[in-house]
Amino acid sequence: MPDLEPDTVSALEAPEFAAAQFVRWFRDVAPYVHAFRGKTFVVAFGGELVQAGALNALVQDLSLLSSLGIRLVLVHGSRPQVNEQLRLKGFTQQFDRGLSPTDAAALECAKEAAGEIRLDIEAAFSQGLPNTPMSHAHIRVISGNFVTARPAGVLDGVDYKHTGQVRKIDIEALKFAIEKGSSVVLLSPLGFSPTGDAFNLAMEDLATSVAVGLRAEKLIFLSSSQGVLNEDGTLDTELARVDADALLAAGELDEETHSFLQYASLAVKRGVARAHLLPFELDGSVLLEIFTHDGVGTMVVEDTLDDLRPATIDDVGAILSLIEPLEADGTLVPRPRSVVERDVENFTVLEHDGVIYGCAALHAFPDEQMAEMACLIVHPEWQGSGEGEILLRHMESRARASGAKRLFVLTTRTSHWFMKRGFVQGGIADLPREKQNNYNRSRNSLVFIKKL
Repeated sequence: MPDLEPDTVSALEAPEFAAAQFVRWFRDVAPYVHAFRGKTFVVAFGGELVQAGALNALVQDLSLLSSLGIRLVLVHGSRPQVNEQLRLKGFTQQFDRGLSPTDAAALECAKEAAGEIRLDIEAAFSQGLPNTPMSHAHIRVISGNFVTARPAGVLDGVDYKHTGQVRKIDIEALKFAIEKGSSVVLLSPLGFSPTGDAFNLAMEDLATSVAVGLRAEKLIFLSSSQGVLNEDGTLDTELARVDADALLAAGELDEETHSFLQYASLAVKRGVARAHLLPFELDGSVLLEIFTHDGVGTMVVEDTLDDLRPATIDDVGAILSLIEPLEADGTLVPRPRSVVERDVENFTVLEHDGVIYGCAALHAFPDEQMAEMACLIVHPEWQGSGEGEILLRHMESRARASGAKRLFVLTTRTSHWFMKRGFVQGGIADLPREKQNNYNRSRNSLVFIKKL
């Protein structure tokens, strides 16, 4: 029997390899399943997703989320469908992004388009074909008059007629439906006034209002764009809200990304834990964003950046008080005060009401395009609210800004914390040459590396 090529997997080995990969993946996603069970997600998408034929795949993924105990509210748009209805009826008006007047004819088209999409979504959730994610799924979809609207009115001399804005969401009824009724709630971009008038709403405004009212764990926008891109064309996977606002103010984003990012930032500012911009053209983007560490889109978060600042020489005493207990139990290598004073400009501290309760240091190795994160510490009384995550994200951002492509840490006791956050184990040979020469072999610290 001839030898196999080095990169060839035999038929006998393939099933075993696939099984191992599956088991590893299933174990990796388990923490996310536990974390999100019972949480509320608001998922919003425009009529472009339906037009692109991506509805069935999305519904199958949402069905899976529902089966895992995640509470779902769906908000759909219908702009391209309304425009098509207007065209077929011979009207010249077409809706673009942003606020546009809605006359009586356009309102009727909006009702028809919303009704058609709602029925398509309900039909998709009613599937039960064997050997598909919908097999044995029994998901009730509830729609109703949950949204009270008001007219946009006359703005700059223009009467917006039947274009409306969200006035009130019946939050208690929504909670009853998704919590007690275990149903998926579906909202169309229409609202009704106390007088019985119907108004055409912006899907983004409606989704944001619902997510804020429910204090949702996540607001997910599905769009035709990839998300927010960096200057080099790479995806910016995570943005602090203040950074998102700075990008919006710069005015350099495309219209679609700008619109979704604006509402994502507003939602986070008003209390939603996370807001996401995901590409609907990528099959499974919702699952990939939720169940993988780095995700596939852009996530907006409300970092407590007011508590985060560069360290000064006056902070050395506080930094040492954080470090010393961990030096005593062997978690950290001892650092004399003179070393901390010398390297203080590499430290970032978390401070609240004049108390420094966390710190981390970054050491750059520009020749190898690497950076080391050291002394990542949060005082025990402040742990458990994501402060370590805040410091990690800030260090990753600083490392990228310095030109680093990889971030590494040396640890003896916290390997699992870093592994859960995308670090993979390496070896001494993977370190920058200067660090290899200074590596303390008596401590036998493990090396973990993350690609930035």
